[in-house]
Amino acid sequence: MDGRGLNRRDALRAGGGLLGAVGALALGARTVRAEPWTWSPDGSVVGSGGGADPLTVWDAEADPVLADVIDHADVTEVNRLLGMWTTNDQPLPAGLPTGLRDFIEDARRLPSWADQGKLAASFEFNKKRGLYLGVLYAFASGMMSTVIPHEARVVYYSRGGSHLKERIAKTAKLGYDIGTVNAYGPGGQMIVTCVKTRIIHAAVRHLLPQSPHWPDDNTPISQDDMMVTWHSLATTIMRTFRAWNVAIPAVESEGYLHSWQLAAHMLGIRDEYIPATWDQADAQAKQVLDPILEPTPEGIDLAHKLLDLGVNLDLTLLSKPILGAFTRFVMGDRIADWLYIAREPVWDPLLKFSWGPFLAVREGVREIVPPVDNAYWMFDEFLRQFALWYLAELRMPISIEIPRTNR
Repeated sequence: MDGRGLNRRDALRAGGGLLGAVGALALGARTVRAEPWTWSPDGSVVGSGGGADPLTVWDAEADPVLADVIDHADVTEVNRLLGMWTTNDQPLPAGLPTGLRDFIEDARRLPSWADQGKLAASFEFNKKRGLYLGVLYAFASGMMSTVIPHEARVVYYSRGGSHLKERIAKTAKLGYDIGTVNAYGPGGQMIVTCVKTRIIHAAVRHLLPQSPHWPDDNTPISQDDMMVTWHSLATTIMRTFRAWNVAIPAVESEGYLHSWQLAAHMLGIRDEYIPATWDQADAQAKQVLDPILEPTPEGIDLAHKLLDLGVNLDLTLLSKPILGAFTRFVMGDRIADWLYIAREPVWDPLLKFSWGPFLAVREGVREIVPPVDNAYWMFDEFLRQFALWYLAELRMPISIEIPRTNR
């Protein structure tokens, strides 16, 4: 069952009949590839590795530690203590379980290949394009996650599925933290955010197999799953900029890639799977991301919850139709149709014909011209209003905590 033959009402019928009828094999994380794993570790940041299929690898360092914490420690107290650790250079609070403390101290160290010069160039990239990067993280990367079947199901049946706004805010924090001037430096928060996210992934790997909705002997969030998510963020953003013909200086492009290479490492992806270049990233994505995209009832439900992000905002600017049109424009007709996103007679053609000139103005390539003057104002206001919401959400306390239950 993949959602292609479902009407929207059926597709969004969460929790009962339809979702309950999805077979156990369909619910599980992928365990077998349609084609053999062929991407070579020679193309990784370290240029070598064992070459094991990432579908068969998880997180050997984090998983036993978090299983022990959940089964034997006071998780509420551990979360309280972890909430006190907020910046990269901050000492860990006293009282954490010894195994967890030792794991975090090791996991928080930057790899030897970290390059501060490239990180400075990454900040320049983010500074110039921060106004629309937030929207892209939400409506390119975020919406893509709803047509990654195993990711959509993991989110839906884990705690994140029943606390979606909270999960969106945590994902937004990752996108925000990586774009700050000192993301990986003293006073920054990207290392903390990545390590805590890695901890959550390990907790989900321990908890989700205990759910009655999850098949036996099937461990979610493999190295392959994490790589797919990485490509839905970094690779998809760069592919989108290329499709929009945004001219990015090579040093900024390499810097942006480096910031995400470090994120991959800090999230627990093995160095041998982290692409060394954008060309290698694209080659890997063609094997692990592109072939697996398809709709699921769970993903369709999550997608429409994402489209409801504007419900508490200025609905003249961020109504569901506008967000839907932007999703269709960024992700294309195939994915938009999979997700039952309606075509918009005003916004669809406006984005198609005016977004390019708007970007050219934004990127400093051309002066504003009369035919796009009104569209320029609308797009600019759309991005500003979304950024205001985005930053407002981040000003609220966002606590990345170890879950204790599934959905």
